Amino acid sequence: MIFESDKAASAERDPRIRERLAPVAVRWASSAEVRAAAARCIGVTSGQAVVHTPEAPCVLASGSGVLVDYGREIHGGIRVVSGNNRPRVVRLRVRFGESVSEAMGEPNNDHAMHDMIVEIPWFGTRDIGQTGFRFVRIDVLGEDDVFELRAIPAVALYRDLEYRGSFQSSDERLNRIWATGAYTVHLNMQEYVWDGIKRDRLVWLGDMHPEVRVICSVFDDDGVVPASLDLARDTTPLPGYINGISSYSLWWIIIQWEWYLHQGNMDYLKAQKDYLRGLLVQLAACVDEEGVEHLPEGRFLDWPSSEDEVAKHAGLQGLLAWAFEAGAKLCRALEDAAGVRLCEDAVTALRRHCPDPGFSKQAAAMEVLGGLADPAAANAAVLARRPLSGVSTFYGFYVLQARALAGDIAGCLDVIRTYWGGMLDAGATTFWEDFDLSWTEGATRIDELPVPGKSDIHADFGKYCYKGLRHSLCHGWAGGPTAWLSETVLGFKVLAPGCARIGMNPRLGDLEWAEGTFPTPYGIISVHHEKDSHGGIMTEIDSPAEIDMVHVDDLDSPVG
Repeated sequence: MIFESDKAASAERDPRIRERLAPVAVRWASSAEVRAAAARCIGVTSGQAVVHTPEAPCVLASGSGVLVDYGREIHGGIRVVSGNNRPRVVRLRVRFGESVSEAMGEPNNDHAMHDMIVEIPWFGTRDIGQTGFRFVRIDVLGEDDVFELRAIPAVALYRDLEYRGSFQSSDERLNRIWATGAYTVHLNMQEYVWDGIKRDRLVWLGDMHPEVRVICSVFDDDGVVPASLDLARDTTPLPGYINGISSYSLWWIIIQWEWYLHQGNMDYLKAQKDYLRGLLVQLAACVDEEGVEHLPEGRFLDWPSSEDEVAKHAGLQGLLAWAFEAGAKLCRALEDAAGVRLCEDAVTALRRHCPDPGFSKQAAAMEVLGGLADPAAANAAVLARRPLSGVSTFYGFYVLQARALAGDIAGCLDVIRTYWGGMLDAGATTFWEDFDLSWTEGATRIDELPVPGKSDIHADFGKYCYKGLRHSLCHGWAGGPTAWLSETVLGFKVLAPGCARIGMNPRLGDLEWAEGTFPTPYGIISVHHEKDSHGGIMTEIDSPAEIDMVHVDDLDSPVG
């Protein structure tokens, strides 16, 4: 600590690290000469200006520009290293993009700056930007300016976390999807658990639920989850609803239970008791004598279902039952008998009313996970019908969970390969805020320049909050398949707080083998599953001695 003792107490250390990454390719340049010159910056990570260097610089004259690719989605900015021979400040336009189209177009400056005019010292460095991006375009603006660019490394800002969970199988596409989901969530573990690193860069509790499931499957607890839950609680005194959305307060309850189940931190749980009990009482008043939910403001599941009132009611009915089920378990752990009765009575009432979900996969999945609907019947009637229609990157996770309860593992794997894999086919290195396979028909990939006559997959599609270039291409709620593959295919189910007891029920579907690791407070569990000649599964497990590992033939719920 460099500050005096009286200042040190008020200082807050950033939990993230900075790391420079070199660009890997030049995707566009204003001329062949500029492209050749800019290629000298490829592979260069040096962030220091030097007086004498044998390398020729990339000379950008007034009106010239270049677009570079860093090879994958990054959170952070860039460092411009200049070495001009003329002592003159240079004006640049810098555009960050999650796609080539965004960097070449008119990026939005709503939650983070993506399009800006900056001044660069004639000899020195300047760090620019803090957002989510993969591509950067730089243009020289000033008349008669000549800019000597020596290097443009990205300055990545992220939490330095070990990937303790892992997944490998006989299907390389699934392996890549698991890794991409883990990386997507990792990038969103910034100061708090954000929804997206470009937009909105906020703690949204609904978005956070799939992210926490991924965190539990991949990383150790480094404090970011409790900090995010507490921020949401402390900025939303009752009777308010977190994020102004009543269902997001339900997700706060569910996450609290799943986090306690995985971590077993009773001191942290006790600190939630008063707020939790007050919220449960408030929510119980939203259930009428017939067991029908009447949640107030912000009635929301996900964006694709947001204009369907029938779907929203059915989905919220199931989600509220799920939240009260989690609330009962929390109250039981806190030895709050009255709270347990309150929650159990609410669950019983809510399960007397199972609204028609219509054709909404989101609503049908919530009714299954809330214990209102039979999984097999819901799968046959709604979830497995036109399986890619109406799926979203957020609630697709719950569709997978509900279909797994129906035993439809093959159907789930097909959806993961086709839907999430479709983003990879379009050039993604992280998963998106939303996606529809129809967007890919005749469209350019995100790492390609827009082509006249072809659709621009980033700029031409999307609606609601993700229209066009505002669409986030690194959104944490889309990482659900990572958690699903660890929990369902590898078969990990935490049965007692702190991972003291873990059930094992691998379901390989059409895979020949699958293996991986799962992090717990006691250490890492390693498993290897392989089908024998009769279709049975042979399993090898290496687990910490403190954990009671049990085989479970029928896991009745994916939510703990």
